[in-house]
Amino acid sequence: MRSVISFMLAILGAAVCVAGAQAAETACTNPDYRHGISHLLPLKYGPEFSHFEFTNPDAPKAGEIRVPIMGTFDNYNGVIEKGRLASGYEITGGIVYDRFLEPSIDEPVSYYGRLADGVAIHPEMDWIAFRLRKDAYWHDGEPITIDDVLYTYNTFLEHGSVAIKTAFAAVERVFAFGDNEICFVRRKAVEVNPTLPFTIGIFNILPKHYWEDRDITKTTIEPPLASGPYRLVEADVGRLLVYERVEDYWGRDIPVNRGRYNFNQVKFDHFKDETVMGEAQKSHVVDIREEGVSKNWATQYDFPAVKAGLFKRDLRPVASVEGLWWPLIWNTERTALSDIRVREALWLLFDFKWTNKILFYDFYDTGVSFFQNSPMAHSGLPSEKELELLEPWRDQVPPRVFTEEFRHPPSTGVGVQRQNLKRALDLFSEAGYEVTDGVMRNVHTGAPLTLDFIGVSYYSIRQNLSLVQNLDLIGVKWTGQAPEVSNWLHRSRTGKFDGNSVRLAPSNTPGLQLRNWFGSEAAGQDYGQNWMRIRNPVIDSLIDSVIEADTAEDLYAATRALDRVLLWNFYMIPMGSQPGFRLVHWDKFGEVRNDNLNRIPFIDAWWWDEDKAQRVKDGLLQLRD
Repeated sequence: MRSVISFMLAILGAAVCVAGAQAAETACTNPDYRHGISHLLPLKYGPEFSHFEFTNPDAPKAGEIRVPIMGTFDNYNGVIEKGRLASGYEITGGIVYDRFLEPSIDEPVSYYGRLADGVAIHPEMDWIAFRLRKDAYWHDGEPITIDDVLYTYNTFLEHGSVAIKTAFAAVERVFAFGDNEICFVRRKAVEVNPTLPFTIGIFNILPKHYWEDRDITKTTIEPPLASGPYRLVEADVGRLLVYERVEDYWGRDIPVNRGRYNFNQVKFDHFKDETVMGEAQKSHVVDIREEGVSKNWATQYDFPAVKAGLFKRDLRPVASVEGLWWPLIWNTERTALSDIRVREALWLLFDFKWTNKILFYDFYDTGVSFFQNSPMAHSGLPSEKELELLEPWRDQVPPRVFTEEFRHPPSTGVGVQRQNLKRALDLFSEAGYEVTDGVMRNVHTGAPLTLDFIGVSYYSIRQNLSLVQNLDLIGVKWTGQAPEVSNWLHRSRTGKFDGNSVRLAPSNTPGLQLRNWFGSEAAGQDYGQNWMRIRNPVIDSLIDSVIEADTAEDLYAATRALDRVLLWNFYMIPMGSQPGFRLVHWDKFGEVRNDNLNRIPFIDAWWWDEDKAQRVKDGLLQLRD
């Protein structure tokens, strides 16, 4: 009897294998490989392109670039959540690994082959296929094979961090076919996510023969084997990282890399104090960084090297979606803040013009769109396509969505704005709150109105100054604190606040990201990011329209309509938006200047300019004399 059962189990197992093989054959059948893929807009570069326009294919391979990093590191393994990862070893991007696809930074959403020389997508996105290049190899000379690819993605699915597993949640299975091809099959029960091919393609590939004898579930201070343009040659854990350009890097001359990775050495110095980091740059210990403090940007760059033209302070336009810079958000689960009239009253009490002038040295642009600095941002009155999305919800949408372009309250930037204060008091009264004996109280219960503000830093609380000064005038009690970061995250996720602030900068493919930030299902969910607890069917519907858009015109109509509904519901006080990237650097590098890039590629696309570097060296000697 036991032998019969064993026989039947063997037959059943064989049948399962055959069925699985047959199912595999139905996916990735005759893939139509392309050199690149994009979202909604056409590719800028054709199949025969030789290099990105923001690179110099004849750039010299020489010199070094020294970049400061705030914080420390104690780990080179980016697969897991433990430890603090070393710069350069990021699991997407970095400078030591390779990945299937490389994003083009002079296009909104376009990706071209790097480790893959072809990518194919099923018309309904049932599967995505990549064809691995045959001439790629690891730094130890071993070829990069499809086994490495399978090992990498299986490792992500089994041992990856929450972020990695979430990124691959829509993938049902992965299998190899042909000589060097791999297929990712999408779960049919999962909603189609148009960004899935890009998500899969930007993760770095790991070497199976290196990791199979090591425990990838643990942090490591042994730099792992890699394949990319740089290898680590010196490290002082937590303090210093020095990378050396790989002279015989396999991918040096493929189109996405030609003219990139030009420095012989890339050095990351780590700092625990931003002031010390700034002084180190002035002393020529490091070369280039982004200035993060408005006051410093306005007041700290008049030292002799700047006046001599050796050091540059450049505000660089960036073509990425800027969004809103740490807006003040409201927890709408709080009784008072669930009332749109209270939220509008608080909006009227905040003076952005004064705040920008007094606290931020007039650096920020006025924040008037969640999608600021992109075609997704609303302007003027709703278009016909926007109205098609909004009209079915007219009775559930604030009337000003249809009649006014969103603006901040009027302000002279000086003193109390009395017209705003009066209108705010009227709104409080309509919502059932009156000032009694100098205290704002609920007229029915007599309870005083209080607001508890939290923020990730002192600056997050400080930026509320104009608001809380006006709250004092009308008798609203408030508290404000910037708890330790993990405590701030816990309170943010669990709704233990009234007012908070968070950086809101969508990508060029916002889609599911918006559902996590503003969707009803994400409200109150553990590790969700709908900290405002928004539960609004209109917003849910508009987010669906963003996700389902199959043309750029449809996408822009949906994001603009959503933009208006979010802002005119006063879920947040939008405050400001950055006008560009605050770049400060010693002037010894060459670049192909392009102000339509979505990041400043100083590490991977600039190069060492010997004449400029000598001028800086000679100029510093003269200044010291």
